[in-house]
Amino acid sequence: MAPTAAEATPARPIRIFDTTLRDGEQSPGCSMTASQKLRLAHSLADLGVDIIEAGFPASSTADVQATAAIARDVRGATIATLARCHAGDIEACARALEHAHSPRIHVFISTSPLHREHKLGLSRDEVIERAVMGVALARQHADDVEFSAEDALRTEPDFLAQVCGAALAAGARTLNIPDTVGYTTPAEIRALFEYLRAQVPGAEGAVFSAHCHDDLGLAVANSLAAIEGGAGQVECTINGIGERAGNCALEELVMALNVRRGWFGARTRIDTRRLVPTSRLLSRITGMQVQRNKAVVGLNAFAHESGIHQHGMLRHRGTYEIMRPQDVGWQQSQMVLGRHSGRAALADRLQSLGFTLDEAQLNGVFAGFKALAEKKREIFDADLEALVLGADAAATRGYRLARWHVSTGVGAESLPTASVRLIDTSGVSIDEAAVGDGPVHALFAALARATALEMEIESYQVSSVTTGDDAQGQASLTARVDGVEFTGSGTSTDILEASAHAWLDVANRAVRARRPRAVAALA
Repeated sequence: MAPTAAEATPARPIRIFDTTLRDGEQSPGCSMTASQKLRLAHSLADLGVDIIEAGFPASSTADVQATAAIARDVRGATIATLARCHAGDIEACARALEHAHSPRIHVFISTSPLHREHKLGLSRDEVIERAVMGVALARQHADDVEFSAEDALRTEPDFLAQVCGAALAAGARTLNIPDTVGYTTPAEIRALFEYLRAQVPGAEGAVFSAHCHDDLGLAVANSLAAIEGGAGQVECTINGIGERAGNCALEELVMALNVRRGWFGARTRIDTRRLVPTSRLLSRITGMQVQRNKAVVGLNAFAHESGIHQHGMLRHRGTYEIMRPQDVGWQQSQMVLGRHSGRAALADRLQSLGFTLDEAQLNGVFAGFKALAEKKREIFDADLEALVLGADAAATRGYRLARWHVSTGVGAESLPTASVRLIDTSGVSIDEAAVGDGPVHALFAALARATALEMEIESYQVSSVTTGDDAQGQASLTARVDGVEFTGSGTSTDILEASAHAWLDVANRAVRARRPRAVAALA
């Protein structure tokens, strides 16, 4: 078959501007510490992101510290900071970017009639004056300056072109056209980009950028349409996190360009094999779980349960998959294992997941697998990962949970109580009991008495590892011991047992931190 016109045209590069650390962090519940932001920034650079928007330095001291650390330590990507068209904001950005290898200052001002009247109280001319001042001042501190017209999609097109032209003349290199409230449609945003590229003086020397929000579920579609209209940069976030309904999801945009390269004629620098690991890292840092049916990085993205689909997949993968799971960071497509599966089938699946187990380790995991299969109709790869990691943790942890009991109810006489039996590293049994405000509180209190460990819990979450009413629950715990933050997790079909394992995971990490030499010798 002869190639289409789009396929014959060389793919043009699209810059990926990741704003997970700035716009994404503004998502309720997604705030990060400076060390967490630095860790994620390194992961984004490894992913191949072109520009990392590290923060909004004028907003807080914590943002200044995080941004400065990223600018100092992260290489391989341009480091950007956001500023209003205010001198103080821009100077804060310049200070935070002092040690950046490739700095960018990103200035913005609202341009829509609604924002001009109700947010700024400025006229058209005053908005242009502020925009020019902001860009010119930013250029005194950085050669690479980006200008954003906030709420651009609800701005009069002729005025938007005028503002962009003024910003470009003042020294901006990138012109960002944000759909700040997720209002536009694909046809509309494509037409606007075509209009601006034709009407803005000097547009041929600028990079036009799209920044789309997902209020109507169209952020990725609108960003792709902007590329069709001539955008050379897209602003997006890992897992699509961000204000309100979020931003354009980086993983979805990138894979749409990869899978449909013949249609879009565009490419990115992203190492797609790192999409899933980066998604999981963000999820662990923020505690915000990715929905199971999320495109590309959701647990069900490459899972097949229907018999018809499985039959098709066994005949030819392309019958029901348009991407290879390995290309985005998954090990393989997911087929269901159950109670009738044997040891050989389990060993084959574990090997395909990347686990190399000796005979004793495989026996231990197989015993756990058979026990779990009696409780669950279906066992997924995530279950197997939990079994292997749980077995591995059990081999190195200090305290082990041998027995537990929780009693609770309603009424003054039904005080929640819990009793536990732990086995320490010497094989000695420890029995303790406690009461609490609820079953989890009582259980944690009993564990604290048994270990004589004071723990300040900062966050506690329970989520489902797989699907169905017989799914394994995963408990995640973040706590401080001796002023040091530790995280732990546990899995079980009983969420209270999973919670106890998570508590002990934290406790054992803290104990190992106190006595690293003893633990190393024990291991």
